Amino acid sequence: MPSKPVDLLQGTLDMLILKAVSLGELHGYGVLLRIQQISGDALQIPQGSLYPALYRLEHKGWISARWGTSENNRKAKFYSLTAAGRQHLKSETSEWSRLTEAIGAVLSARPEEA
Repeated sequence: MPSKPVDLLQGTLDMLILKAVSLGELHGYGVLLRIQQISGDALQIPQGSLYPALYRLEHKGWISARWGTSENNRKAKFYSLTAAGRQHLKSETSEWSRLTEAIGAVLSARPEEA
């Protein structure tokens, strides 16, 4: 039985979207599917959270968008990472790694280390 989906920490959605888009151009729903697939279904992004985040990232200049046709022949907006987005993702990834190391250290502490 798969475990329940993980709730995202505030601020991680942007980073996940940037990472998904860095792997190749995607339409909005494709971003959801890619994050879900890569995480082994542990992360499921609600559509109501995704589209405002895509708009925000586009407004900040971290992703760019173009209109095209999806695999099922529908008009869709396709997103790709910009140079500024690539730089921001690199910075956020570094910060996230430091944070997870620190949390890991706290969680693995033994009573004699406190």
